[in-house]
Amino acid sequence: MKRLGSVQRKMPCVFVTEVKEEPSSKREHQVRRSAAQAWRPAWAPPRGAGSVRTRRGRLGALELPCRPGASPFKVLATETISHKALDADIYSAIPTEKVDGTCCYVTTYKDQPYLWARLDRKPNKQAEKRFKNFLHSKENPKEFFWNVEEDFKPAPECWIPAKETEQINGNPVPDENGHIPGWVPVEKNNKQYCWHSSVVNYEFEIALVLKHHPDDSGLLEISAVPLSDLLEQTLELIGTNINGNPYGLGSKKHPLHLLIPHGAFQIRNLPSLKHNDLVSWFEGCKEGKIEGIVWHCSDGCLIKVHRHHLGLCWPIPDTYINSRPVIINMNLNKCDSAFDIKCLFNHFLKVDNQKFVRLKDIIFDV
Repeated sequence: MKRLGSVQRKMPCVFVTEVKEEPSSKREHQVRRSAAQAWRPAWAPPRGAGSVRTRRGRLGALELPCRPGASPFKVLATETISHKALDADIYSAIPTEKVDGTCCYVTTYKDQPYLWARLDRKPNKQAEKRFKNFLHSKENPKEFFWNVEEDFKPAPECWIPAKETEQINGNPVPDENGHIPGWVPVEKNNKQYCWHSSVVNYEFEIALVLKHHPDDSGLLEISAVPLSDLLEQTLELIGTNINGNPYGLGSKKHPLHLLIPHGAFQIRNLPSLKHNDLVSWFEGCKEGKIEGIVWHCSDGCLIKVHRHHLGLCWPIPDTYINSRPVIINMNLNKCDSAFDIKCLFNHFLKVDNQKFVRLKDIIFDV
Protein backbone atom coordinates (compact mmCIF):
# COMPACT_ATOMS: atom_id res chain seq x y z
CA MET A 1 0.00 0.00 0.00
CA LYS A 2 1.61 3.25 -1.09
CA ARG A 3 2.29 5.63 1.77
CA LEU A 4 2.22 9.38 1.77
CA GLY A 5 2.48 11.77 4.70
CA SER A 6 1.41 10.87 8.22
CA VAL A 7 -1.04 13.17 10.04
CA GLN A 8 0.61 13.75 13.41
CA ARG A 9 -0.44 17.36 14.01
CA LYS A 10 -2.83 20.06 12.89
CA MET A 11 -2.40 20.94 9.22
CA PRO A 12 -2.11 24.57 8.11
CA CYS A 13 -4.31 26.02 5.38
CA VAL A 14 -2.81 26.50 1.93
CA PHE A 15 -4.03 30.10 2.01
CA VAL A 16 -3.50 32.83 4.56
CA THR A 17 -6.69 32.90 6.65
CA GLU A 18 -8.57 35.68 8.37
CA VAL A 19 -11.30 35.72 10.99
CA LYS A 20 -14.51 37.42 9.95
CA GLU A 21 -17.78 38.11 11.70
CA GLU A 22 -20.20 36.63 9.20
CA PRO A 23 -23.36 34.52 9.47
CA SER A 24 -22.51 30.87 9.22
CA SER A 25 -23.74 28.47 6.56
CA LYS A 26 -23.39 25.48 8.85
CA ARG A 27 -26.38 23.41 9.86
CA GLU A 28 -26.95 22.96 13.58
CA HIS A 29 -25.89 19.31 13.77
CA GLN A 30 -22.46 20.17 12.41
CA VAL A 31 -21.34 21.90 15.60
CA ARG A 32 -22.45 19.21 18.02
CA ARG A 33 -19.79 16.90 19.29
CA SER A 34 -18.98 15.07 22.49
CA ALA A 35 -16.63 16.61 25.01
CA ALA A 36 -14.00 14.07 24.04
CA GLN A 37 -14.09 15.17 20.42
CA ALA A 38 -14.72 18.91 20.74
CA TRP A 39 -11.96 21.20 19.45
CA ARG A 40 -11.57 24.80 20.52
CA PRO A 41 -8.84 27.17 19.44
CA ALA A 42 -7.05 28.98 22.21
CA TRP A 43 -8.58 32.30 21.25
CA ALA A 44 -12.16 31.03 21.51
CA PRO A 45 -14.40 32.74 24.09
CA PRO A 46 -14.92 30.77 27.32
CA ARG A 47 -17.71 28.24 27.52
CA GLY A 48 -20.70 29.33 29.55
CA ALA A 49 -20.96 32.65 27.71
CA GLY A 50 -23.15 31.36 24.94
CA SER A 51 -20.27 29.67 23.19
CA VAL A 52 -20.77 26.75 20.82
CA ARG A 53 -18.55 23.71 20.70
CA THR A 54 -16.92 23.25 17.36
CA ARG A 55 -15.84 20.22 15.41
CA ARG A 56 -12.19 19.45 14.94
CA GLY A 57 -11.70 19.20 11.21
CA ARG A 58 -14.38 21.84 10.55
CA LEU A 59 -12.04 24.82 10.56
CA GLY A 60 -13.20 26.61 7.44
CA ALA A 61 -16.26 28.36 8.78
CA LEU A 62 -15.45 28.00 12.42
CA GLU A 63 -18.47 29.07 14.46
CA LEU A 64 -17.74 30.82 17.71
CA PRO A 65 -20.74 32.83 18.98
CA CYS A 66 -19.42 34.88 21.90
CA ARG A 67 -22.76 35.86 23.42
CA PRO A 68 -26.41 35.05 22.75
CA GLY A 69 -27.47 36.86 19.61
CA ALA A 70 -23.92 37.67 18.53
CA SER A 71 -22.78 36.92 15.00
CA PRO A 72 -20.57 33.83 14.73
CA PHE A 73 -17.04 34.07 13.42
CA LYS A 74 -15.73 32.36 10.32
CA VAL A 75 -12.16 31.48 9.50
CA LEU A 76 -11.96 32.17 5.77
CA ALA A 77 -9.19 31.85 3.23
CA THR A 78 -7.79 34.93 1.55
CA GLU A 79 -6.40 34.75 -1.99
CA THR A 80 -2.80 34.72 -0.72
CA ILE A 81 -0.92 31.42 -0.57
CA SER A 82 0.68 30.94 2.86
CA HIS A 83 4.43 31.02 3.44
CA LYS A 84 4.26 27.50 4.92
CA ALA A 85 2.75 26.21 1.67
CA LEU A 86 5.33 27.97 -0.47
CA ASP A 87 8.21 26.80 1.73
CA ALA A 88 6.95 23.21 1.36
CA ASP A 89 6.89 23.54 -2.45
CA ILE A 90 3.11 23.21 -2.66
CA TYR A 91 3.15 23.36 -6.48
CA SER A 92 4.99 20.01 -6.61
CA ALA A 93 2.89 18.36 -3.90
CA ILE A 94 0.46 15.46 -4.37
CA PRO A 95 -3.17 16.54 -3.83
CA THR A 96 -5.46 14.04 -2.09
CA GLU A 97 -9.01 13.96 -0.81
CA LYS A 98 -9.51 15.19 2.76
CA VAL A 99 -11.80 12.59 4.31
CA ASP A 100 -14.27 13.57 7.03
CA GLY A 101 -13.69 11.33 10.04
CA THR A 102 -11.50 11.03 13.11
CA CYS A 103 -7.76 10.49 12.95
CA CYS A 104 -6.17 7.16 13.94
CA TYR A 105 -2.66 5.76 14.02
CA VAL A 106 -1.22 2.25 13.78
CA THR A 107 1.88 1.47 15.82
CA THR A 108 3.14 -1.21 18.17
CA TYR A 109 1.58 -1.88 21.57
CA LYS A 110 1.92 -5.03 23.65
CA ASP A 111 4.40 -6.32 21.08
CA GLN A 112 1.88 -6.31 18.23
CA PRO A 113 0.41 -3.80 15.74
CA TYR A 114 -2.37 -1.78 17.39
CA LEU A 115 -4.84 0.90 16.37
CA TRP A 116 -4.50 4.12 18.36
CA ALA A 117 -7.10 6.88 18.76
CA ARG A 118 -6.34 10.60 18.80
CA LEU A 119 -6.27 12.14 22.26
CA ASP A 120 -4.89 15.64 22.71
CA ARG A 121 -3.80 16.68 26.18
CA LYS A 122 -5.39 19.97 27.18
CA PRO A 123 -4.55 22.48 29.91
CA ASN A 124 -6.44 22.63 33.18
CA LYS A 125 -8.77 25.56 33.85
CA GLN A 126 -6.20 27.74 35.56
CA ALA A 127 -3.59 27.29 32.83
CA GLU A 128 -6.16 27.74 30.07
CA LYS A 129 -7.26 31.04 31.62
CA ARG A 130 -3.66 32.28 31.80
CA PHE A 131 -3.07 31.24 28.18
CA LYS A 132 -6.21 32.99 26.90
CA ASN A 133 -5.36 36.17 28.78
CA PHE A 134 -1.89 36.00 27.22
CA LEU A 135 -3.40 35.66 23.73
CA HIS A 136 -5.91 38.45 24.31
CA SER A 137 -2.95 40.74 24.88
CA LYS A 138 -1.99 39.84 21.28
CA GLU A 139 1.18 38.05 22.29
CA ASN A 140 2.75 35.27 20.24
CA PRO A 141 1.44 31.93 21.62
CA LYS A 142 4.90 30.40 21.12
CA GLU A 143 6.24 32.79 23.77
CA PHE A 144 3.88 31.56 26.49
CA PHE A 145 5.57 29.58 29.26
CA TRP A 146 4.02 26.18 29.95
CA ASN A 147 4.76 23.96 32.91
CA VAL A 148 3.67 20.70 31.30
CA GLU A 149 3.78 18.72 34.53
CA GLU A 150 1.45 21.13 36.35
CA ASP A 151 -0.57 22.93 33.65
CA PHE A 152 -2.12 19.95 31.88
CA LYS A 153 -4.84 17.50 32.77
CA PRO A 154 -3.47 14.02 33.49
CA ALA A 155 -3.25 11.65 30.55
CA PRO A 156 -3.76 7.87 30.55
CA GLU A 157 -0.61 5.97 31.40
CA CYS A 158 -0.50 4.48 27.88
CA TRP A 159 -0.78 7.92 26.18
CA ILE A 160 2.04 8.89 23.81
CA PRO A 161 2.71 12.28 22.18
CA ALA A 162 2.33 12.61 18.42
CA LYS A 163 5.53 11.90 16.51
CA GLU A 164 6.30 15.43 15.38
CA THR A 165 5.67 17.03 18.77
CA GLU A 166 8.60 19.17 19.86
CA GLN A 167 10.15 18.21 23.20
CA ILE A 168 12.17 20.18 25.74
CA ASN A 169 13.89 18.38 28.62
CA GLY A 170 11.88 15.27 27.85
CA ASN A 171 8.52 17.05 28.01
CA PRO A 172 6.28 17.60 24.95
CA VAL A 173 5.74 21.22 23.96
CA PRO A 174 2.10 22.36 23.43
CA ASP A 175 1.11 23.66 20.00
CA GLU A 176 -0.15 27.17 19.21
CA ASN A 177 -3.62 26.20 20.49
CA GLY A 178 -2.29 25.08 23.86
CA HIS A 179 -2.82 21.38 23.13
CA ILE A 180 -0.39 18.47 23.06
CA PRO A 181 -1.42 16.11 20.22
CA GLY A 182 -1.15 12.45 21.07
CA TRP A 183 -2.56 8.94 20.92
CA VAL A 184 -4.02 6.20 23.12
CA PRO A 185 -4.27 2.51 22.15
CA VAL A 186 -7.72 1.22 21.24
CA GLU A 187 -8.45 -1.64 23.62
CA LYS A 188 -11.08 -4.17 22.64
CA ASN A 189 -13.44 -3.55 25.59
CA ASN A 190 -13.03 0.23 25.92
CA LYS A 191 -16.53 1.63 25.37
CA GLN A 192 -15.18 5.13 24.71
CA TYR A 193 -13.53 3.83 21.54
CA CYS A 194 -16.04 1.13 20.58
CA TRP A 195 -16.36 2.38 16.99
CA HIS A 196 -12.58 2.35 16.59
CA SER A 197 -12.53 -1.16 18.04
CA SER A 198 -15.17 -2.36 15.57
CA VAL A 199 -12.77 -2.04 12.61
CA VAL A 200 -9.89 -4.07 14.05
CA ASN A 201 -9.39 -7.65 15.17
CA TYR A 202 -6.29 -8.15 17.29
CA GLU A 203 -6.54 -11.95 17.33
CA PHE A 204 -5.97 -12.08 13.58
CA GLU A 205 -4.22 -8.66 13.49
CA ILE A 206 -6.40 -7.24 10.71
CA ALA A 207 -8.32 -4.03 10.00
CA LEU A 208 -11.27 -3.11 7.77
CA VAL A 209 -9.91 -0.72 5.15
CA LEU A 210 -11.51 1.22 2.30
CA LYS A 211 -9.27 2.10 -0.64
CA HIS A 212 -9.10 2.01 -4.44
CA HIS A 213 -9.26 -1.40 -6.06
CA PRO A 214 -5.67 -2.22 -7.13
CA ASP A 215 -6.70 -3.00 -10.72
CA ASP A 216 -9.46 -0.43 -11.27
CA SER A 217 -9.11 3.17 -10.10
CA GLY A 218 -12.84 3.73 -10.66
CA LEU A 219 -13.74 0.99 -8.19
CA LEU A 220 -13.50 1.12 -4.40
CA GLU A 221 -12.63 -1.92 -2.33
CA ILE A 222 -13.31 -2.89 1.27
CA SER A 223 -10.87 -5.51 2.51
CA ALA A 224 -9.32 -6.98 5.64
CA VAL A 225 -5.77 -5.64 5.69
CA PRO A 226 -3.02 -6.94 8.00
CA LEU A 227 -2.30 -4.35 10.67
CA SER A 228 1.39 -4.97 10.02
CA ASP A 229 0.89 -3.46 6.54
CA LEU A 230 -0.40 -0.29 8.17
CA LEU A 231 2.35 0.20 10.74
CA GLU A 232 3.32 3.85 11.30
CA GLN A 233 0.48 5.04 9.07
CA THR A 234 -2.30 7.38 10.06
CA LEU A 235 -5.82 6.72 8.84
CA GLU A 236 -9.27 8.27 9.01
CA LEU A 237 -12.08 6.42 10.75
CA ILE A 238 -15.42 7.15 9.05
CA GLY A 239 -18.90 5.81 9.59
CA THR A 240 -22.28 5.91 11.24
CA ASN A 241 -21.22 7.40 14.56
CA ILE A 242 -18.38 9.63 13.43
CA ASN A 243 -18.80 13.38 12.77
CA GLY A 244 -22.52 13.15 12.02
CA ASN A 245 -21.97 10.48 9.34
CA PRO A 246 -21.53 12.77 6.29
CA TYR A 247 -21.22 9.76 3.96
CA GLY A 248 -24.48 8.13 5.09
CA LEU A 249 -22.97 4.80 6.13
CA GLY A 250 -24.93 2.11 7.97
CA SER A 251 -27.76 2.84 10.39
CA LYS A 252 -28.34 3.35 14.08
CA LYS A 253 -29.39 -0.29 14.41
CA HIS A 254 -26.53 -1.61 12.27
CA PRO A 255 -23.64 0.89 12.39
CA LEU A 256 -20.86 0.62 9.82
CA HIS A 257 -17.34 2.01 10.19
CA LEU A 258 -14.20 1.82 8.03
CA LEU A 259 -10.61 3.02 7.98
CA ILE A 260 -9.16 5.02 5.07
CA PRO A 261 -5.37 5.49 4.90
CA HIS A 262 -4.42 9.15 4.63
CA GLY A 263 -3.50 9.98 1.05
CA ALA A 264 -5.38 6.96 -0.31
CA PHE A 265 -7.54 8.99 -2.71
CA GLN A 266 -5.31 11.08 -4.95
CA ILE A 267 -6.94 13.88 -6.94
CA ARG A 268 -6.40 14.05 -10.68
CA ASN A 269 -6.76 17.16 -12.84
CA LEU A 270 -6.90 19.67 -9.98
CA PRO A 271 -7.14 23.27 -11.23
CA SER A 272 -4.51 25.93 -10.60
CA LEU A 273 -3.87 26.90 -7.02
CA LYS A 274 -6.06 29.99 -7.11
CA HIS A 275 -8.91 30.78 -4.76
CA ASN A 276 -11.59 31.26 -7.43
CA ASP A 277 -10.48 28.24 -9.46
CA LEU A 278 -10.70 25.99 -6.41
CA VAL A 279 -14.16 27.34 -5.57
CA SER A 280 -15.32 26.57 -9.11
CA TRP A 281 -13.81 23.07 -8.90
CA PHE A 282 -15.52 22.28 -5.60
CA GLU A 283 -18.86 23.59 -6.87
CA GLY A 284 -18.85 22.37 -10.45
CA CYS A 285 -16.87 19.12 -10.67
CA LYS A 286 -17.96 15.64 -9.67
CA GLU A 287 -14.52 15.07 -8.13
CA GLY A 288 -14.96 18.25 -6.09
CA LYS A 289 -17.79 16.83 -3.98
CA ILE A 290 -15.38 16.22 -1.09
CA GLU A 291 -14.70 17.81 2.29
CA GLY A 292 -11.40 19.32 1.25
CA ILE A 293 -7.92 18.77 -0.16
CA VAL A 294 -4.71 17.70 1.58
CA TRP A 295 -1.44 18.29 -0.27
CA HIS A 296 1.37 15.85 0.56
CA CYS A 297 4.62 17.75 0.08
CA SER A 298 7.99 16.22 -0.70
CA ASP A 299 9.43 17.27 2.68
CA GLY A 300 6.64 15.40 4.51
CA CYS A 301 4.66 18.55 5.25
CA LEU A 302 0.87 18.38 4.88
CA ILE A 303 -1.14 21.41 3.74
CA LYS A 304 -4.92 21.55 3.49
CA VAL A 305 -7.93 23.50 2.39
CA HIS A 306 -11.44 22.82 3.64
CA ARG A 307 -14.62 23.73 1.80
CA HIS A 308 -15.48 26.03 4.70
CA HIS A 309 -12.25 27.96 4.16
CA LEU A 310 -13.74 28.93 0.80
CA GLY A 311 -17.18 29.74 2.18
CA LEU A 312 -18.70 26.50 0.85
CA CYS A 313 -21.03 24.11 2.63
CA TRP A 314 -20.19 20.75 4.12
CA PRO A 315 -21.61 18.15 4.44
CA ILE A 316 -23.32 17.92 1.06
CA PRO A 317 -25.99 15.49 -0.22
CA ASP A 318 -24.01 13.63 -2.90
CA THR A 319 -20.37 13.01 -2.03
CA TYR A 320 -17.76 11.85 -4.51
CA ILE A 321 -16.98 8.82 -2.38
CA ASN A 322 -20.57 7.67 -2.93
CA SER A 323 -20.43 8.13 -6.70
CA ARG A 324 -18.30 5.05 -7.31
CA PRO A 325 -19.09 1.33 -6.99
CA VAL A 326 -17.49 -0.67 -4.20
CA ILE A 327 -16.58 -4.35 -3.97
CA ILE A 328 -16.05 -6.47 -0.84
CA ASN A 329 -12.85 -8.51 -0.92
CA MET A 330 -12.13 -10.01 2.50
CA ASN A 331 -9.80 -12.95 1.65
CA LEU A 332 -10.30 -14.50 5.09
CA ASN A 333 -10.86 -18.19 4.43
CA LYS A 334 -8.63 -19.24 7.29
CA CYS A 335 -10.79 -17.52 9.91
CA ASP A 336 -14.26 -17.26 8.36
CA SER A 337 -15.90 -19.10 11.26
CA ALA A 338 -13.92 -17.51 14.08
CA PHE A 339 -15.62 -14.10 14.32
CA ASP A 340 -18.36 -13.06 16.70
CA ILE A 341 -21.64 -13.13 14.76
CA LYS A 342 -22.32 -9.47 15.57
CA CYS A 343 -18.94 -8.07 14.53
CA LEU A 344 -18.33 -6.11 11.32
CA PHE A 345 -15.88 -8.67 9.97
CA ASN A 346 -18.56 -11.36 10.11
CA HIS A 347 -21.11 -9.07 8.40
CA PHE A 348 -18.68 -8.31 5.58
CA LEU A 349 -17.87 -11.99 5.14
CA LYS A 350 -21.55 -12.59 4.42
CA VAL A 351 -21.36 -10.20 1.45
CA ASP A 352 -17.83 -11.14 0.41
CA ASN A 353 -17.15 -10.68 -3.33
CA GLN A 354 -20.38 -8.71 -3.75
CA LYS A 355 -20.39 -5.41 -5.61
CA PHE A 356 -22.49 -2.41 -4.55
CA VAL A 357 -23.44 0.62 -6.64
CA ARG A 358 -22.19 2.94 -3.92
CA LEU A 359 -20.81 2.82 -0.40
CA LYS A 360 -24.02 3.92 1.33
CA ASP A 361 -25.89 1.00 -0.25
CA ILE A 362 -24.13 -1.46 2.03
CA ILE A 363 -26.84 -2.36 4.54
CA PHE A 364 -26.54 -5.29 6.91
CA ASP A 365 -29.78 -7.16 7.59
CA VAL A 366 -29.26 -9.05 10.82
